[in-house]
Amino acid sequence: MVENQFLAEAQKAYAEFEKLSGLELVAHSVKTGTSNPYSKLLGVNVVKAEDGHVWLEAEPKFEFYNPMNRIHGGWLASIMDCVLGCAILTKLGPGIGAGTVQLSVNYVRKVSVESGMLRAEGRVMHSGRSMLTATAEIRDSMGELCVHGTGTFLSYKK
Repeated sequence: MVENQFLAEAQKAYAEFEKLSGLELVAHSVKTGTSNPYSKLLGVNVVKAEDGHVWLEAEPKFEFYNPMNRIHGGWLASIMDCVLGCAILTKLGPGIGAGTVQLSVNYVRKVSVESGMLRAEGRVMHSGRSMLTATAEIRDSMGELCVHGTGTFLSYKK
């Protein structure tokens, strides 16, 4: 029952968001501190958004550890996809969505709870009629590069 109520409320909210440009939608997340259900699950928050440029934060937690006693690469790849996707979203108009068609992730430093708050920065490199590309970095609380990557996205009418 609660899940159905949440779904109904989410669908109503999404219908309202359809009227916003991507930049307006991401700026709304910054202003209100709200995010989509998947970002909430990951613990990702959008902290700043400009045209073609987005900053996120996420706190590594023990729940995201792998058997090697470090943060699972899949969690970091999801954050990479989030920051890349939010960056390209800022280039899209109302009623236009986008999906990931390619994601490349490079892990260059161990991430653990001791890494502190992670800061991810994504930038659009190309914004075409139907294809967009972006690049991003994830750094630890000391500013050290942990992950970098790129993504390609296909835009579509919702």
